[in-house]
Amino acid sequence: MKQLAIIILLFCSIHTYGQSKTSWLKEADKYYNSADFFSALKYYKKILNDSVILSAQVLPYETVVSTQKLNKKNVKIDSNTTISMNEYIHHQIGMCYHFTYDYSHAEPHLKTAIDSGSIESDKYYYGVSLMKNNKHDEAIKIFESFIKSNKGSAQLLKMAKSDLTGAYYKAYSKLKTEITVSLADTNVFNKGTSSFGTMWWGSEKKMIFSSARKGGVIIDPQEQNSEFLLDLYWTEIIDSSEWGLPHNFGRPLNSAKHDASGSFNNNNVIFYTRWSDEGKNEKNIYLARGIDLKFFESYKLDSIVNVPGYKSINPHVSMDGTTLFFSSNRPGGEGGMDIWKVRIDKFGNPLNKARNLGPMVNSKFDEVTPFFHETTSTLFFSSNGHKSIGGLDIFKCSYDRDTKSYSGPINLGEPINSPRDDSYMIWDNYLKKGFFSSDRAKCANGHCFDIYEVKNEPIRIMIEGLSFDAVSNDVLSNVKITFKDVEFNFEPFSIYTDESGFYELELSQDVEIFMKGTKLGYFADAASISTKGVTETTTFTQDFFLRNIGGDEIEIKGIEYDYDSHKLRKSSLVELDLLIDFLELNDNLIVQINSHTDYRGNDDYNMDLSNRRAKSCVDYLVNKGIPKERLQAKGFGESTPTHLRDSKEYPILDSKGNRIILAPEYIDNTDDNSKKEEYHQRNRRTAFKVIGEGFNIESK
Repeated sequence: MKQLAIIILLFCSIHTYGQSKTSWLKEADKYYNSADFFSALKYYKKILNDSVILSAQVLPYETVVSTQKLNKKNVKIDSNTTISMNEYIHHQIGMCYHFTYDYSHAEPHLKTAIDSGSIESDKYYYGVSLMKNNKHDEAIKIFESFIKSNKGSAQLLKMAKSDLTGAYYKAYSKLKTEITVSLADTNVFNKGTSSFGTMWWGSEKKMIFSSARKGGVIIDPQEQNSEFLLDLYWTEIIDSSEWGLPHNFGRPLNSAKHDASGSFNNNNVIFYTRWSDEGKNEKNIYLARGIDLKFFESYKLDSIVNVPGYKSINPHVSMDGTTLFFSSNRPGGEGGMDIWKVRIDKFGNPLNKARNLGPMVNSKFDEVTPFFHETTSTLFFSSNGHKSIGGLDIFKCSYDRDTKSYSGPINLGEPINSPRDDSYMIWDNYLKKGFFSSDRAKCANGHCFDIYEVKNEPIRIMIEGLSFDAVSNDVLSNVKITFKDVEFNFEPFSIYTDESGFYELELSQDVEIFMKGTKLGYFADAASISTKGVTETTTFTQDFFLRNIGGDEIEIKGIEYDYDSHKLRKSSLVELDLLIDFLELNDNLIVQINSHTDYRGNDDYNMDLSNRRAKSCVDYLVNKGIPKERLQAKGFGESTPTHLRDSKEYPILDSKGNRIILAPEYIDNTDDNSKKEEYHQRNRRTAFKVIGEGFNIESK
């Protein structure tokens, strides 16, 4: 009887234990289906090992992945497949860890699940865990196996192909070793359970960010813990380089809900994201106006930004305060979360319909946390849909203001991006330093966003080129290249081309430079180079083509006078203004302004008229600022006829190789009257000739 009693007691215990597990499974599945993965984990792990009970609170993060829909009744995956309780529990635990971003714990459970081979989609999620845990070579094999099986859903297969590309990119790309990334000051930015979403506030000396930490805004201390509620904070530079202790904006800007991801315009208007734990899929952008640091009650923007039933998050206002960028999964996008923009007035009111940035920026997956860098016209954002190392990576797209279009996305690579989620990238004006947010560091709950500071690789801006003879295209050595800052930030300086006509020089950022190439016996050549907006290592190429001065005079075309007068016509002043530009460029030259007439009329009269006309030109140039010491006026009357030229103004030669001079006998022997008049017009000309070099205005 005693033995029978023991057997009955043992049977009852086993039966009771089985009932407990059934009850735990129902509770776990209930929580899983409601996306409360932390609570689900408690019960799934009880079933796996009743001595292990996970204790954790829900952490506030903006990134949300859709739950996988499975039929849990009778532990069936589809109508034809039934798996063991052990396989199912490992699958569910792995998915709970996946959806709570604890990939290190997800990996072994999903590995156990895929070893059974019952749920093909587990291969994809196991591959994601491997990527997140920086095991890209192993992830590549898993993704390839999953893709080749072609058994997953169309959506998961697409995601696997995208992640496979990112895994290859990470496994075989070179590291940017000159970029340094470090955890931002823990006394300022990284306290509590979560910190992310830095954004400049008015200048690069003031910043706002989001954080869940002690001392935040709560209403019910018995029910709420500020360490798990996000608030907006601000800080500013003190003592020239250090960030001061952060300040909570307080109520009413911060509420007892999650308030995060803020951005100011230029008129004391802040946009930010607000949501609650009870409605994580109901995230909306709010607006608040204030005076100094005192804000009025905020309100949710209307359907231009917040479409009912969809999420709108991550507001960012352009530097001029006229454009609001944000992320949303609203209809009309490319898929998942997309980046949109809308025009706003100075009070923050949307002015027209929001516009999707299109497929060059947005993919079929998620694009979030936009930041438009005005200096370089570059949009920085995060995506898990382009070539990603793992999870959300930070990308950039250049914006062409003329065509109003974006270039293809470029992954910023390591060390900025990691196998985990990286987002909220902001830069200073010159891309020398910036901040971003990442969950790359291990933490007790498996997923903790922190703020990181990045210092960009040294930016080198080089200019190089060659100097040539403009006619022969032979290289010219010893050409003087002068650099002049148009904003007078530094004194002009010069370098010389070497024996092969080559020069090179390193330039500074944010300068606009006028360059001039000069050489004795040659007219100067000039160019302008601007390094404003250059924020990555760049080499400019600028060649110089110098034309030999020679001994000929150079006609100033278009110079006309009133009939039988030395008075310049208005059209002539335009041509003389061009000559002024030339003389200012070639400020070392002394020139003679020559005036000629045709041979018709009295010789003495023609000589006097030409002298007066040449002097009219010189007087105009002097009045415009050309030093009179550089100018001489000389009239030649009809004494120096010009020569015949072709359509390209090259001399036409006779059979003996000599120039054909438009002398009276040549013109008189021409039967075509229109040609005669053309030749007379050619002889009635104003020209200049270089008669000296080496003029130095500073010595006068």
